[in-house]
Amino acid sequence: MNPVSPPLAYSAETRAALEAGRPVVALESTIITHGMPWPDNLDMARSVEDIVRASGAVPATVAVIDGQLYVGLEAEQLASLAESEGGMKVSRADLAFAVATGQTGATTVAATMIAAALAGVRVFATGGIGGVHRGAADSFDISADLDELARTPVIVVCAGAKAILDIPKTLEALETRGVPVVTFGSDTLPAFWSRDSGLPTPLRVDDPAAVARFQKARESLAIGGGMLVANPVPRDDEIPRQDMERHIAAALQAAAAEGVVGKAVTPFLLSKIVEMTGGRSLSTNIALVRNNARLAAEIAVSFGGDLSR
Repeated sequence: MNPVSPPLAYSAETRAALEAGRPVVALESTIITHGMPWPDNLDMARSVEDIVRASGAVPATVAVIDGQLYVGLEAEQLASLAESEGGMKVSRADLAFAVATGQTGATTVAATMIAAALAGVRVFATGGIGGVHRGAADSFDISADLDELARTPVIVVCAGAKAILDIPKTLEALETRGVPVVTFGSDTLPAFWSRDSGLPTPLRVDDPAAVARFQKARESLAIGGGMLVANPVPRDDEIPRQDMERHIAAALQAAAAEGVVGKAVTPFLLSKIVEMTGGRSLSTNIALVRNNARLAAEIAVSFGGDLSR
């Protein structure tokens, strides 16, 4: 059986950076299509790419367009994706399906990690990862992001697991899978919109270069898989955990009442919480994504030109 080359396409900027050995940061696209309304989503996506550039790296937004897996989008592709409706939400289970059937879709954390690893990109910035959903003992709803972190060697910079999830169980699931969870500059694990989840962080670092050294040490020891770097939302932008818990509880009740299940749950909850907070949660979401992009770029720069594994 003949080997198949990865079906990747690149923006001109991303291709040039990879060929030159410059630092690149992967960015997911479901936050654009399923996480924020138009036109805030496009403004956010553009500003995040600009932050990565200003921090010394090159942004590579990942998406599937007409069956082609892109690592890096041209400006017109990004704008078209942001304004699109009805596209797939692509994870590990259906990434190959989207490619084989010519679909257009936005990539989740798991699918973005796969694309990044295929392209040789070490670092990926997002808002928050998926994890163990509240009530998972009955629903068995656990994100594919957790297993992807265990198997794919990409550093994921986020503001913690999404606060709509069961964070203690998500942390336990990551530990079971051997995924290092590192909080940047804090002894407590953040909870997406809030700086403090009430849980101590397993590991702490205070310097982007320390993250790069940690990952290089893991690779030297042949320890596979990725790393989760939890970056607390800036203090001025956070919403206290007690306030968010009230909104999350109400949003979960609404989802149950409307029979929302599967991949539709997270976008529904995020949209409902934006409504309940009068848009404040959206502003915080944008702030934390920008903050994560900046740190991810600093980590990518810390690797230097060494893209070898």
